[in-house]
Amino acid sequence: MPRQNVVITTEGGECAATLHTPSDEDRHPGVLMYPDAIGPRETFAGMGDRLAGLGYTVLVPDIYYRDAPYAPFDVATVFGAPEERKRLGALAGGITTERAVADAGAFLEFLTGRPEVSGTAVGTTGYCMGGKLSLLAAAHHPDRVAAAASFHGGNLAAEDDPDSPYRVADRIRATVLVAAAEDDRSFPPEQYERLAAALTEAGVRHTMAVYPAKHGFAVPDNDTFDAAAAERHWAALETLYGEALPRR
Repeated sequence: MPRQNVVITTEGGECAATLHTPSDEDRHPGVLMYPDAIGPRETFAGMGDRLAGLGYTVLVPDIYYRDAPYAPFDVATVFGAPEERKRLGALAGGITTERAVADAGAFLEFLTGRPEVSGTAVGTTGYCMGGKLSLLAAAHHPDRVAAAASFHGGNLAAEDDPDSPYRVADRIRATVLVAAAEDDRSFPPEQYERLAAALTEAGVRHTMAVYPAKHGFAVPDNDTFDAAAAERHWAALETLYGEALPRR
């Protein structure tokens, strides 16, 4: 799929991103894809390409652009090396809810303004930490986000988090898909149930499921990647966007 490097102007500065488009020259619905906590890399560029192949114009932003330039992380060692894990934690901790919401607004504005994008309704999807960002984007930009997905997302309904997505479920107008991982300490059963209850009470159209796979199942360069769960995730995304994002 065609891929190009782009730069998005935000309140926090200049954000590098990649834009992925279908092979034809037509306009297609836009999708904002949030990477996991390790950040944007070739794996997510490949995922952006695959989603574009389903008929969408996909934006994959550098969520750590405020700290650019920074050394990329090695997926194989980042969690085993104390200094690298500390560095990753510092970057991730810099993405406050206020910043995430502002960035989402800039990303969505950029995406819907592209000539490759049709309509003003956008989809979001996110992985690991990006799952939380995907739902926050839907809650704080309900006029733009028509479909929001989270795959092995963490801390989606932490009771001690005043900015948790479950607390703003009543703002969401999108159709929501949440696919959790088994035995995931970042999204345990009590959080799963709390989020499900909040979405139901708010009247949000949603689907939630626990995939028989480990945290990180959908991302190919993770050591917990699960091919069967990943294919299920692609099928679920295709169904979600096919129903919520009209294509010409």
